Amino acid sequence: MNRLGCGKVLAAALLLLLLQLGNSQAELNDSTLQLQRFRLNTLNATNVWSLPLPPLAAVPQQPVKEAGGHDAHLARSSIIYGLAEVANVSNVNAVCHAQLKHVQRGVLGKQPWAMKVLDASGSKSSGFVFGQNYWLGSRDACRAVQRPVGVTLSQNYERVMHYGLITQQAPFAMDYRVVYLSHSSPWQVEIKLMPEQVLHIGLCLPSACQSTEIKALTGDFLASSYMDNEVFELRPEVLYMKDLQLRQGFYDRPSFKLLAGAVLVTCAFMLCAQQLKVDKKLPPEGDDVDAGLAPVESEMWRALHSLLKWQPLQNFVSCYDVSSNWRKICAVRETSAQEIPLLNGVRSVCAIWLLVFHVFWFMYFTINNKAQLISYAEKFAFQYLSSAPLLVDVFFTISGFLQVYNFMRNTQQMDAVRQNGLLANAKLYGKLLFHRYLRIGPLYLIVIGSVDLAFAYIGDTSVYHIYDRFDELCAQHWWRNVFFIQNLFEHQEMCLNWSWSLACDMQFFLLANGVLFLYAKHPKLAKQVTISMLFASLVWSIGIGIKHNFEFSFDAFYATGSHIYTSSFVRVVPYIVGAIAAWRLHERKQQSKESNMSDRKERFYWHFSLVGFMICLFSTVKRDLGYLITILLFALGRVMFSMCICWMICRSSKGSGVWWSRLLEAPIFQHFNRLTYAIYLLNPLVISLVFSLTTASTHVDGFMMCVVACGFVMIVYLVSLVYSMAFELPYSNLSSLLMKRNSNNSKPKTT
Repeated sequence: MNRLGCGKVLAAALLLLLLQLGNSQAELNDSTLQLQRFRLNTLNATNVWSLPLPPLAAVPQQPVKEAGGHDAHLARSSIIYGLAEVANVSNVNAVCHAQLKHVQRGVLGKQPWAMKVLDASGSKSSGFVFGQNYWLGSRDACRAVQRPVGVTLSQNYERVMHYGLITQQAPFAMDYRVVYLSHSSPWQVEIKLMPEQVLHIGLCLPSACQSTEIKALTGDFLASSYMDNEVFELRPEVLYMKDLQLRQGFYDRPSFKLLAGAVLVTCAFMLCAQQLKVDKKLPPEGDDVDAGLAPVESEMWRALHSLLKWQPLQNFVSCYDVSSNWRKICAVRETSAQEIPLLNGVRSVCAIWLLVFHVFWFMYFTINNKAQLISYAEKFAFQYLSSAPLLVDVFFTISGFLQVYNFMRNTQQMDAVRQNGLLANAKLYGKLLFHRYLRIGPLYLIVIGSVDLAFAYIGDTSVYHIYDRFDELCAQHWWRNVFFIQNLFEHQEMCLNWSWSLACDMQFFLLANGVLFLYAKHPKLAKQVTISMLFASLVWSIGIGIKHNFEFSFDAFYATGSHIYTSSFVRVVPYIVGAIAAWRLHERKQQSKESNMSDRKERFYWHFSLVGFMICLFSTVKRDLGYLITILLFALGRVMFSMCICWMICRSSKGSGVWWSRLLEAPIFQHFNRLTYAIYLLNPLVISLVFSLTTASTHVDGFMMCVVACGFVMIVYLVSLVYSMAFELPYSNLSSLLMKRNSNNSKPKTT
């Protein structure tokens, strides 16, 4: 019993000893784990990236697999990791292969620099069904892989983050590039406005990898191993790749030389105009213009001073006087009896209205919810904005009205046309064309050069696929714009496709002058020609609409743009209606006929014209009426639209109006009206340039887009002010100067 009891006691003691040893080992392991965590945090806080990394040659051909199996998921879901997975020495160069494998090892090893590479590279985003094709990742995050992030964090607060996210850099050069792929997924709404089914995939890649290699790798990976390709049936095809670097030939472009030369010449003339003003203020004996100058500078200044004494040069240089032009563009005065004050407000409001529409149209290439944007545009509450292109007819109506009204009021010119022979009238016709070109041509040419240069820049550096490459189109087709015939070609081939209306207006100007010259000699024949053109245009519009199954849906509207929207034969209707209204108003004034309309009846017609105007704008709310009803509504509705505008103009010319027309006659609109031409030409350029320089796609949100639109109104206004002062007003002054000089010498001639 004693032996048995001693054995039991010994066994119990051994068991207690083993348990104690086990607890001690567990405590030791726990202490060791805590020590390792402490050291890891310490290394993160003390720039773990400064420790030497293994050489690239030591990178194994196959990455080390972790027990967790994250590599299998990453290989099918992460594009940058998938590229590293499929890369081998046969499809990329040796250095690129080694560095991609190094990235792969870094991701599996949870190294901060590699995790930043993974995070900076794009992957599929939610919203693909409605147009989210911008898998851009983060360009800024890729830059952070190359250099420490400039964020100062206090040591007074405990954080769970890896400090290497801020401090650790990649062991080799990395850069951000974008691959563009077309897809044909049936699981995305296709609007058919532009080729919107283009995937933008931003990748943070080793600089040693060539773009051609990455293009091939991306296509192979997305077509075979990528998980979402199977789910959404992408069927991708690689289009091209950008390194977002400016090409070397950028500064050799003719547009750059044109703009640089125009700016230098304009600045020189402005300085000469300022010097001329100073000289006029000096006393006659104060001709010591070279005081304090070096001999060479003195001679040059004396030569300039003597040139400025030549009267013709003085007259020319004075057109560039900045202070004088500033006063003209900002002048606000009481309107005279010969003016129509309503025109200032109508043109200003419509110009701003179209600008806001263009904000949504020209940012379309950055929108990641295109289908939802179109659904907003089809709602009743947004018809005033989605139907804004109809406002172009307002400008055509006003242009036709003023062309005829001003021509017929100029009795001296009308008498000259009646008495002139064919050759003299041809010279007069050419002179009118010259002055119109002089007024609108210089700013137009400068904007063409600006658009060419801006789109060449964003084509190289923007993360977006730029569909309208105006730098390429303008280089090929600039001569069409110079001759104002660009609208006679397909709208996809236009340099400055928004300038189609300017081409139409110039063509209508030439046509109207021809009919007016005919009217001066043969009034009845000119009236018959005008009525015939009006009905011919309406019949042509209906026939073209039926032929192309025209509808108000945005895809059909865009597809028939060259045949209907930008066609001179279709868009001449409001111009003719405005011209007829001007002729009628002039005839009634000549016959001293005044309407005896009561105030109540006149107010009714004023309000009725506004209601008719709004009905025409909101008539597109039902966009699936069928092509026959649609084209009739389109053709006849535009006649009604133009007639409403003409009634407003005619009554305003007689001093009539109601409360809302008085608002449009406010003197402040005189200032904005002088800038409408520059606003019209420049707003698409400014909008496209600003959006193309962003690094994240645009999500259309009602409230924020109101704020954005207001911001663009201010930006475009300021840019238009500069361009108008430099490239529009000086040539308008020169045209007025030439016309004033020749007005006393113009006499009727016969041949």
